[in-house]
Amino acid sequence: MRSVTGPRTGATWWCVHDDPARWRAEHPGTATLLDWFADLTRPDPAQGRPGPVCPFVKPAAAHHALWIAEHPGGDTLTAADIATAADDAFTLYRALPTDGPCAVLTVFPGLTHTARIDDAHAARKTEIVGTGAMLGQFYPGCPVAGLWNRDYRPLDAPLPMLVIRPMMNTDFPFLVGEPEWLSAYLAVHAPGLPRKLRAAIAQRMHVPDSGAGSITELRAHFPDEHAQPGHERGNAGH
Repeated sequence: MRSVTGPRTGATWWCVHDDPARWRAEHPGTATLLDWFADLTRPDPAQGRPGPVCPFVKPAAAHHALWIAEHPGGDTLTAADIATAADDAFTLYRALPTDGPCAVLTVFPGLTHTARIDDAHAARKTEIVGTGAMLGQFYPGCPVAGLWNRDYRPLDAPLPMLVIRPMMNTDFPFLVGEPEWLSAYLAVHAPGLPRKLRAAIAQRMHVPDSGAGSITELRAHFPDEHAQPGHERGNAGH
């Protein structure tokens, strides 16, 4: 089973689908994530659209491209500690092959002060989005609304974590809060546009007061339009 240790934190990310049974046995504290992944590959009528909850998980697992680290410390971790772990995760993410789906998860068992996840997410989102990737915050009770049902909570996860994955064309509602996020989105999904035009479009489409509950209203795709990656993962090319 492949593994990579982060130079800043000493945390180790494991490619779990190289040997799921072994990983489950050696990481009992986070083994529930494999069951959660299975749930994400199935439909849930509550989400408001057909198809799996997350269309990304199954192909990433099939490519042996889901990497997970357990970062110890629980509530002794500060938002800065969590952000540093995200830096290590991002270093790993950028070293992975670009020819298929992948995700790097950093899990914080025992952390109950989940506002620190949000703080770390806010601290690192701009840098990561700027490269054409996404940084997502997941934890029990995460209030971010679903794309198709504002009462659905797709980021409500069994354990607190930060997740880095490629930017998809359906990620628009998560990126309208800052013009530079929208510029990165357009660089990935409309790469033929001149940079000046992308910047002008981003300024006009910016929604400064967008929050966790506004995701559903900001959705910009139809039910038959499915999540697709951009032209090149991890290189937004401003």
